[in-house]
Amino acid sequence: MKAVLVGKNKELTWSEVENPVIKPDEVLVEIHAAALNRADLMQRDGDYPPPPGCPEWMGLEVAGKIIEMGEEAKKESHWQIGDSVCALLGGGGYAEYVAVRYDMLMPVPKNCSLIEAAAMPEAFATAYLNLFMEGGLKAGNTLLMHAGASGLASVVIPMAKAFGARVITSVLSDEIAASIQHLGADVIVNTRKENIADVLKQQLEEGHPVDVAIDCLGGEMMGACLPYLQHGARWIMIAALAGTKTEIDLKNIYVRNVRIIGSTLRSRHPRVKAQILSSLVREVWPKVEDGSMLKPTIFATLPITQAEDAHALLQNGKNIGKVVLAVK
Repeated sequence: MKAVLVGKNKELTWSEVENPVIKPDEVLVEIHAAALNRADLMQRDGDYPPPPGCPEWMGLEVAGKIIEMGEEAKKESHWQIGDSVCALLGGGGYAEYVAVRYDMLMPVPKNCSLIEAAAMPEAFATAYLNLFMEGGLKAGNTLLMHAGASGLASVVIPMAKAFGARVITSVLSDEIAASIQHLGADVIVNTRKENIADVLKQQLEEGHPVDVAIDCLGGEMMGACLPYLQHGARWIMIAALAGTKTEIDLKNIYVRNVRIIGSTLRSRHPRVKAQILSSLVREVWPKVEDGSMLKPTIFATLPITQAEDAHALLQNGKNIGKVVLAVK
């Protein structure tokens, strides 16, 4: 089969590799589409290696069809050969085939294409993990989701809204703000015009303090925002695209019982990931299928042979929503 490999100069090439050999608890998925994540860029740069036992090539979420099943997978699961599925992976999605544990699979929602379904497992699982398991989000809470044009935000914002939260998000221009109106955020802050800490202070004074924040930016502004949160708020760091250093008033942290939580999905034990996927199918998929929650926003679909161009969209911040590679 073929997969996208990273060359000596970090170039991407569509190259021949060994076919996957499935274990008893795995199925073989013929990949039709694979979605991009910022973790792919980090892995390409050598900063985010795949977990032990995973293929060396990138790709955390795919959609396709089951073409082979191990004996344990046949006995312990409801899956059948020919089923359309989407899958959460430790790696290996930029390829024609992938071996996947049966409990890392989810059905394709009834109203979704395989392209849309490929953009769901990593983003939806990350959203669910951080909103509900780490953040403890409840109806009536206020969420701050930075980088409102990101692929993750295109899932987090409508998921939070579907479960009754109020949402504040940040963007870099009025044009981007207009482009994400359909996500339903209550407050969109253009941080080139407004200081996000000042906005949060105003929200606090008006009775809408942030209960949960999901932050992929970090940097100086992170520490500046912390004094203006709800008592007992949870600030969840998932990346630090704006910088890894900030200044924090520690007294504010303990007086206001603010919790700063570091979180990544990829490092979780497979049992935890399986629990998250089961929760998604039970609690979130019905909201996707009945239209009460938006499907993922697909910014662009490119053939797998143009993975280099697809990466450039993310690297240069050109995407508003998810970028997907069409494999078949």
